[in-house]
Amino acid sequence: SSQAKRRPKESKEKLSVCSKLCYAVGGAPYQITGCALGFFLQIYLLDVAQLDPFYASIILFVGRAWDAITDPMVGFFITKTPWSRLGRLMPWIIFSTPFAVISYFLVWFVPDISSGQVMWYLLFYCMFQTLVTCFHVPYSALTMFISREQSERDSATAYRMTVEVLGTVLGTAIQGQIVGQVDTPCIQDSQGAWWSSLANWTCICLAQRNAYMMAAGVIGGIYILCAIVLFLGVREKRDASELQSDEPISFFRGLKLVMKHGAYIKLIAGFLFTSLAFMLLEGNFALFCTYTLRFRNEFQNILLAIMLSATLSIPLWQWFLMRFGKKTAVYVGISSAIPFLIMVVVLESNLIVTYVVAIAAGISVAAAFLLPWSMLPDVIDDFNLQHPDSRGHEAIFFSFYVFFTKFASGVSLGISTLSLDFAGYKTRGCSQPEEVKFTLKMLVSAAPVGLILLGLLLFKLYPIDEDKRRENKKALQNLR
Repeated sequence: SSQAKRRPKESKEKLSVCSKLCYAVGGAPYQITGCALGFFLQIYLLDVAQLDPFYASIILFVGRAWDAITDPMVGFFITKTPWSRLGRLMPWIIFSTPFAVISYFLVWFVPDISSGQVMWYLLFYCMFQTLVTCFHVPYSALTMFISREQSERDSATAYRMTVEVLGTVLGTAIQGQIVGQVDTPCIQDSQGAWWSSLANWTCICLAQRNAYMMAAGVIGGIYILCAIVLFLGVREKRDASELQSDEPISFFRGLKLVMKHGAYIKLIAGFLFTSLAFMLLEGNFALFCTYTLRFRNEFQNILLAIMLSATLSIPLWQWFLMRFGKKTAVYVGISSAIPFLIMVVVLESNLIVTYVVAIAAGISVAAAFLLPWSMLPDVIDDFNLQHPDSRGHEAIFFSFYVFFTKFASGVSLGISTLSLDFAGYKTRGCSQPEEVKFTLKMLVSAAPVGLILLGLLLFKLYPIDEDKRRENKKALQNLR
């Protein structure tokens, strides 16, 4: 009879492939929208909405910084949320979705107002960031609530990462291919030529705006679909994180404990600099391809090459990290981008070289992408061992990790758009001054390489290697 009792327990711990897939699909909306915004918002604000680079940099910085602040705020409210019939995290995901989709669409709409455009983009960009956070923070924390088993959670995370990277491919492909279909005219230095065909010019501008709105509509539809799949396919298990009581721990006490946890701080510091490197690359890549490499009509395909190579190499990194450990995977994976980032700037502009660099960068992007998320649960386990009586901090761990990365990306985007302004960026120019080309080279090569090296130095301090991880796993099992 004791065996009979044990059997259902074990089968409950095993997650079906279907559950893992449904869980993984929930990661796509955040990545699809994030990727479309990351690669295209800067060039959209500068060349389609035709905002001054100074105002564009304010929108990009404030939007990302606000997005960063909302993460811990949402994390705080989630810890205060009581359990309901749908769970504690699911209601957040369901109720934020329709509003997120509407505000996302309005970010890609050019309003017919001459003075309030900056406010329009600021308002809807910040609104969308808040709502997508209400989706993604509970979704990230859900990892800890789908199973007790570390191996099941790791496996679900690998599914999720594959779908999330697929999401970035989808975001880049949908946005890039729809927008890329429209011929982008540019303004010659002698203005007489294009001024005469103003009607033609207006027509092309309209086609471009429509393309951006169409892409936003398609992405919004996918967002809703993914939320439905997640809701129908995943059960949030209350006992998975062993919440014995309804009494949620005080957020600020939890935050203090989390921020004192050395392994977490070291992990965050290392990833902060490496993810910043890839965000600088992401934010400026479209402009770099268009103006420095002069591949105005190729850049959406180059972006696609990066993202496809990232998707295909996720299983490779998953295997690598199981075989050689997560810390080794960080060093190998992230540093492999350096020679290629230098190559794209040093060599003459050449389409084949650019594609090679794009594919190599993609392999590195996959490592930078997968590893933080597979290492965070190890840090949480380590924390739970040191504080066995203090539970329910998962949302704090996840939301602050996202907070730091987003805040840094806001700073990086703001600074890079401002530096383009100082260099004399010309809106829709067919060519840019040499200073702008040089600035773009610094932003996609020198700065990211420096940040990657700094991040890897900080990783030397991260204490949880494979031995420590196995030790923790055993100790946790004994505790249970």
